[in-house]
Amino acid sequence: MLLSHYGRREWGIATVIAVLIAIPAVLTGFWWSLIPIGLCWIAVAGFFRDPLGRRPATSNPHDLISPADGKVSLVERLDSHEATDGQPAVLVRIFLSVLDVHINRAPCDAEVVSVTHRPGRYLDARSEESAKVNESNLIVFKSEHDEPIGVRQVSGAIARRIVCPLVPGDRVVRGHRFGMIKFGSTTELIVRDRPGVEVLVSKGQRVTGGVTVLLREPSPDSNSTPNS
Repeated sequence: MLLSHYGRREWGIATVIAVLIAIPAVLTGFWWSLIPIGLCWIAVAGFFRDPLGRRPATSNPHDLISPADGKVSLVERLDSHEATDGQPAVLVRIFLSVLDVHINRAPCDAEVVSVTHRPGRYLDARSEESAKVNESNLIVFKSEHDEPIGVRQVSGAIARRIVCPLVPGDRVVRGHRFGMIKFGSTTELIVRDRPGVEVLVSKGQRVTGGVTVLLREPSPDSNSTPNS
């Protein structure tokens, strides 16, 4: 099991604590205590697991892949959104439980336009209100087709640290790891709503980060008018 470097602090501390507890337990003959100690360490390390070998379900560059593992909690069309510069938008929201992989991944090949962090509350990520008032981090990308693509990381009641090393000007490739939200959270994918945009998932569906296609954008050719 590969562990993400984003969790070095947490699983490093867990390892030190486990060793400090295990040594006196063994010396005093309490061998059985190694089982709960080991299970606790595995639980912490498992949260920061980083699966290898993931590939997008399709090679179509217009297919936007999921930026996170979890369950789709909302699919919504909005009159406007800041990620699309005030234009109509399609939003897909994913809830991540503590059992899900929490690595965030880029939905397409793109350049980072802006990263906006907003402080806020720490409500349970399962509540509708949490997506509106919790601490969040909005990354706006510009795709290779010059379209704005937003990925929003939202904290939860337990998740109190959003990790995102990206800065404007960075380039990412489809499936690129770019951060995580620690211990339960929400991740959103936002695109500009326009004719030809297809939503390929539904509420309640489980998705896999870096693999499942959430949205399909229209190709530039589909928007062109044929010559008469």
